[in-house]
Amino acid sequence: MLVSRRGRRSCCHSTVQRTQIREVLDQVMDFPWKWLLVFFMVEVIQAAADPPSHMNHFIRVVESIEAQNPGLEPQALVKELRRVARLDSPFIQTYLGVLDKQSRRLVANATVQEYLPSAIQHEVTQSGVEKGVVFTSDGTTVALAPLLLGIEAGLQSVSRGRVRGLYPLTLGKTLGVSFLHHFRSHSPTHRLGPDGCWDSVTSPKVFTLSGAPSLATDAQVTGCMDGVILGMEVSNPARRPAKLTTLLKGYYNYRLGAKGLDSAPRLISAKRRDNFMQLTRLDQLKKQVMGALVVHQKLNRGKLKQKKAKKETLERIIEAGMHEFEARYLVCPAIIPRCHWGAEPYRGTPTILSLPLSFMYIHHTHSPSKPCLSFAECSRDMRSMQRFHQDDRGWDDIGYSFVAGSDGYIYEGRGWHWQGAHTKGHNSKGYGVSIIGDYMDRLPPRRTLRLVKHNLASCAVLGARLVQDYVVHGHRQVVNTSCPGDALYANVQTWDHYKEVQS
Repeated sequence: MLVSRRGRRSCCHSTVQRTQIREVLDQVMDFPWKWLLVFFMVEVIQAAADPPSHMNHFIRVVESIEAQNPGLEPQALVKELRRVARLDSPFIQTYLGVLDKQSRRLVANATVQEYLPSAIQHEVTQSGVEKGVVFTSDGTTVALAPLLLGIEAGLQSVSRGRVRGLYPLTLGKTLGVSFLHHFRSHSPTHRLGPDGCWDSVTSPKVFTLSGAPSLATDAQVTGCMDGVILGMEVSNPARRPAKLTTLLKGYYNYRLGAKGLDSAPRLISAKRRDNFMQLTRLDQLKKQVMGALVVHQKLNRGKLKQKKAKKETLERIIEAGMHEFEARYLVCPAIIPRCHWGAEPYRGTPTILSLPLSFMYIHHTHSPSKPCLSFAECSRDMRSMQRFHQDDRGWDDIGYSFVAGSDGYIYEGRGWHWQGAHTKGHNSKGYGVSIIGDYMDRLPPRRTLRLVKHNLASCAVLGARLVQDYVVHGHRQVVNTSCPGDALYANVQTWDHYKEVQS
């Protein structure tokens, strides 16, 4: 059966694939030095027959283009990726210029030419499947189009730190159009989000959103933020890498050492939100969103069904939207959902919490005793704790509401709405938050402490899940236990919301 939609292939694809492999072999016959690349190229083509939607696979495909074009500069490569992916709307041309249709084609392989548009072009289907996004090694999902547009804007900049089009091409238009759509919609919509779940984290193919989509999903916003960060980085000629893949691998695949993020380099994806806040002032971002929306409306004059909104109306729309953006992506921490760490289903029917709660109870896991330093490690620890809580203790689910890893992320346990099993006699009164590791004699990394102490707690208050004058207790204050460990408890006693137990 032949299927024409992008991302699907016909029954004769294996024949096409064999032909393409022969083409690669024919190309290298006349250039013996290229034999070192042949097995790599064949592997890329074979993988492209049924490609995973993973950043590592995308990087491998881009590496294959670099290998076929020695000395290829990153700016020329991102332009070629944009050409193949057909990202050449009038809005994009306003900032990046018109693509040269007569330039030499750098992507010769038909399988790669077919893969790139399906990997880069963003789309949300009627069934809630989000395309043009990839899963990354740190457990987050990233839209490729705004990432690449931001990098291209930075590479073509002639003035360090001043990048024409950087914000409009990434967050500006994305946020502006979504905010305006929410304002004008006659049915319930969202300004931002949602996140979603992959069908598999080891070989991701399909990403399904967890709710009704806005025009600025979490994956889009994450890709936009990365586009801003990396675009600003490469706007400095001294920091421009020789290869695009060097930039991408360094950012998305850095492996943390024993001290976690405290000793990690600046430019890595786990520090995304910190880096974005250092680069971006919200008042300036509001102006960029307004400017991008004005340009978008001007370019689509006559095509839009609604009348052009007045400036005062747009300002109110953007102001409301930016408050939500700040809370969702800058105050709140990035939370890895249950579906991504491999949670088993809740056994039975969860008890729904009555919000807002008044307490946050701090725990350590004791076992696992070591801090987890990657998405893979933290996910393994989450599954181990859930098995212990469900199978050995007979609980319905993992006991904690949330768990903090030392990889820079919070992991969803029972979450905001399900009552936990973390602090006997107090589970209905507060959230139980645990930090992976044994903290009798040492402290978690500073950034891990900050995730819990500042980000998660502030997020709960903003979302009306904790009262503003909430109280922090260590587990040992209300239950006969050594948890959360002597060292961690001593630190918790210095937190602003810590209080002694009132009799």
